[in-house]
Amino acid sequence: MKILLVAGGSPKEWPQFDSVDFDYFVGIDRGSLYILEQGWSLDLAVGDFDSLTNDEQQIVRKQAKELVKAQAEKDDTDTQLALALAIKKFPEAQIMIIGATGGRLDHFLANLWLPFEPRFQAFAHQIKVKDHQNSIAYYLPGEYVIKKETKMDYLAYCCLTPVKNLTLTDSKYTLDHVNVAIPTSYASNEFIGETAGFSFDTGMIAVIQSRDDK
Repeated sequence: MKILLVAGGSPKEWPQFDSVDFDYFVGIDRGSLYILEQGWSLDLAVGDFDSLTNDEQQIVRKQAKELVKAQAEKDDTDTQLALALAIKKFPEAQIMIIGATGGRLDHFLANLWLPFEPRFQAFAHQIKVKDHQNSIAYYLPGEYVIKKETKMDYLAYCCLTPVKNLTLTDSKYTLDHVNVAIPTSYASNEFIGETAGFSFDTGMIAVIQSRDDK
């Protein structure tokens, strides 16, 4: 099961992907309208919809298979609420979030840190955040081999927390059982083949594959 969560960021920032690869589409606030404009099935619309006009809200209400209207003043962001609902419905699903980067930094940081929340931590490995330049995947302690994504030139290991025994292999720059005391981004690394390996014992790491905006 693959789920696409579409937040309200501009479609100009979306990554390239094939919609047929996804089984379920979730619109987050204005993302619901973007889904309909693409001609995709709006399986679930979530948010307070304050970014939509009254006419646009009516379009979403009529075409959404399921709609969850949130209050404007609430503890969760619309993206948090949408992710929680998606995981509740399909706990084994792979989830890609788009439209969640760019724009306001407070929104971006809220989205970047989603997997830190206790309710989401167990699902961190199932969540990716993507835009036209970046692909962010989350990892809990363990040993991993990752594949190079098409057209992505750079590789970064972002320690979102202190990390123990970080080892990087099969990449341009390597590490051997390094303890990372503060959140640190080992940026501008590169694949030397089609795969790279890493392992660590504690904390959480975001692996970012990226490219320049040409």
